[in-house]
Amino acid sequence: MVSPQKADGGNANVKLNPWDSKTQQYHGGQEWSKIAQFVEDFSVTTNCYGTPQSGLDAVANSIHNIHHYPPADQEPAKSDLARFLWPSDEEFDANHGRLLMGNGASELIDLVIRLSPEGTWKPGPWDVQYMEYQRSAATNSRTILAPKAAEPATLTCIVNPNNPTGEYMDIDALKAWIRTNVEDNGVVVLDESMQPWHSADWRSQSMTSQHDFVAEMLRERNVRVYVIHSWTKLWCCTGLRIGSIVSPTAEHTAQLKKFQVPWSVNSLALPFMSAVVRDDDFVNKTWNNTAKWRAAQIEVLTQVSKDMKAKFGTHEWEFHGQDFLSWIWIDVKDARVADVLVEAARVAGTPVRAGKYGMSGRRMSASRLDCPTS
Repeated sequence: MVSPQKADGGNANVKLNPWDSKTQQYHGGQEWSKIAQFVEDFSVTTNCYGTPQSGLDAVANSIHNIHHYPPADQEPAKSDLARFLWPSDEEFDANHGRLLMGNGASELIDLVIRLSPEGTWKPGPWDVQYMEYQRSAATNSRTILAPKAAEPATLTCIVNPNNPTGEYMDIDALKAWIRTNVEDNGVVVLDESMQPWHSADWRSQSMTSQHDFVAEMLRERNVRVYVIHSWTKLWCCTGLRIGSIVSPTAEHTAQLKKFQVPWSVNSLALPFMSAVVRDDDFVNKTWNNTAKWRAAQIEVLTQVSKDMKAKFGTHEWEFHGQDFLSWIWIDVKDARVADVLVEAARVAGTPVRAGKYGMSGRRMSASRLDCPTS
């Protein structure tokens, strides 16, 4: 195996993992620029089609405007995104004021957690969940409850579909879980970043369409339900940092805006968003092909697992996640095997994400899908 210190071609000062574990939450997507023979980054859950050409063109056309401040009201990009979320005129008019964009989902995660009432915090029901929410909750001195704790929490944060395991609740199951697991006067933060992969009918399974439920929770129990999206995965633009949050009411959105730093979405990200939400061809081919390619990739990896078992006596692997998702969560049954595979992938120029970093519980490795070339 190649030494990590020499993976960049010999510069021992380059760190493959630049995260400060004392203050930051580990995330994939950091090694690619430090690998000498880099091919493709499989450590992130972005769309394997890559960045839409429509978005790239919009960014290129906007580069000459970077000497201007971006619009403080995020328009017209915010309205364009609102129309993507709520295509009908009636829904658009009723809900546009509930929407706020941010510097990726990360800014909005931290913003809503800081403004939530003090008390307990609980993640969704999954054994393993992206831990940025827990990091923010712990930083704000909240008492952390176990995922399966019977006690309802003051603040609960659910990632659905779940990153990284790919577990999923349909909208009815999700609403039932929320009713049981949040205190009166509490807050629910629902991360639906991977929900748009569901299908062309994804909005019907999104909390952004459940207006009556959100209003009922606020009216009858004073529970605020927020829905967060990171748009950098679907449109493969993690370097631009684009996220959004839908609050229970326009008044709650105004409260968030009061504490949000100005211009947190830059003058390249805003026109990018306006372009890609209109790119029907891109999302249609994503919906049409992701599940097929995911199944094909699992078939190949299953054979690799069997070959390794025959040659080295290792365990056969298990593959987790919904068929429509852009990544595969792989349980190789042995942390040592996972370490070897993660290192081999890095040396080959195709880094994957090691489950042991930033994830509680079992050690697994996740892989983004690989698009066929034909």
